[in-house]
Amino acid sequence: MDETGLYLRDMRAEAPLIHNITNFVAMNIMANVLLAAGASPAMVHAREEAAEFAALARALTVNIGTIDPAWAEAMLDCAGVMADLGRPWVFDPVGVGATRFRQDLSVRLLDLRPTVVRGNASEILALAGLGGGGRGVDAGDSVAAAETAARALALRTGSVVAVSGPVDFVTDGSRALRVANGHALMPKVTALGCSLNGVIAAFCVGHPAPEATAAALAFYGLAGEVAGQGAQGPGSFQVAFLDALHALTPEAVSAGAKVTVA
Repeated sequence: MDETGLYLRDMRAEAPLIHNITNFVAMNIMANVLLAAGASPAMVHAREEAAEFAALARALTVNIGTIDPAWAEAMLDCAGVMADLGRPWVFDPVGVGATRFRQDLSVRLLDLRPTVVRGNASEILALAGLGGGGRGVDAGDSVAAAETAARALALRTGSVVAVSGPVDFVTDGSRALRVANGHALMPKVTALGCSLNGVIAAFCVGHPAPEATAAALAFYGLAGEVAGQGAQGPGSFQVAFLDALHALTPEAVSAGAKVTVA
């Protein structure tokens, strides 16, 4: 996919405002990731203002990692705003199989037709109603095991579904792409997966979601590859990763993207 870097070029040209209702663990690193990539992050979750703020944003991300009832209602309000305005929003069903509260909220969020649903294999299996071996927010299933569930979920919801793993799988239910960029240290830094949601949302502004999602995954994974070249461990990797996000050019992304048709 030799045009993958064009999505990064377009995103940086606009520096879109991305509204993120994410978990406590992810807020700081997610803001830094979006700034390094070239977008403009905002973390607004109070129900009294969240929907009003969402109308100002170009895209939204919703992550249920540390939900409470008030946050849940704010998420629903903001997703509704995006649906009404026709703007992209990304749903990350963190630990959806763990509790009834998460499952019920996820069903309500899916009814608002997220542009992209991104999770690990166990989360996608659980969301599709097919079970799965999730351990907290970690994946106990392979990406390959979730591909059929991802296709079915995409067809049912109208969303693009992205299954994260060593090789990511992206589908709209009929077409599918695989993205092989990444580095083994990425899962060792907390909230890098959560932060990816914001990059996907930023890439989806003004672009078709399947291709934009794959491009975001390639960009993110390629930054991991660059960071891993000199990192001594997770701590130095995190610093190098932010630097790599900032330094990567659209040309480098096009040259290094490992995106194939599934």
